[in-house]
Amino acid sequence: MSNNVVPEKLINFRAYNDGNDLLGVTDVQLPSLDAMTETVKGAGIAGEVDSPVLGHFGSMETVLNWRTISKPGMNLASQKGISLDLRGAQQFYDPEKSEYVVKAVKCVIRGVPKKTELGKLDVGTTTGSSNTIETNYIKVIIAGETVLEVDKYNYISNIGGTDYLADVREALGLN
Repeated sequence: MSNNVVPEKLINFRAYNDGNDLLGVTDVQLPSLDAMTETVKGAGIAGEVDSPVLGHFGSMETVLNWRTISKPGMNLASQKGISLDLRGAQQFYDPEKSEYVVKAVKCVIRGVPKKTELGKLDVGTTTGSSNTIETNYIKVIIAGETVLEVDKYNYISNIGGTDYLADVREALGLN
């Protein structure tokens, strides 16, 4: 396989709770990584700069959308820690070989329930039910390689193989 493969789409995925309980038919909105910032201004700066706090992110939410009110959706409303395992197959195109290549993608999400939307009851339509999980841990693995890991409680912010909080852990005596 060449290095110039073109990522095209997610072929399909499955969602599991605690690694083995299949959740059912859902789509998932993964969290955004919004860096925490502080405005820096003063002598020596021509204006203001919103400076990101190294390795720190604001609230991260993962949303699971359901077609109907479901038992797995109700179970995810429990006031306890949740560990989701999202496993997918992504389609890439290799132009040198003129063929499609499938690569695995896995997202591990840990957090606590923040909101459960029961949705709307209406004849012949989906309910629009959803669960919002306050995400304190996310790990993304593509073709066996960890490309992202953010663990707020353990001071890990590994993006593209660089852990931006390694020096912070050492300074805090956590290593």
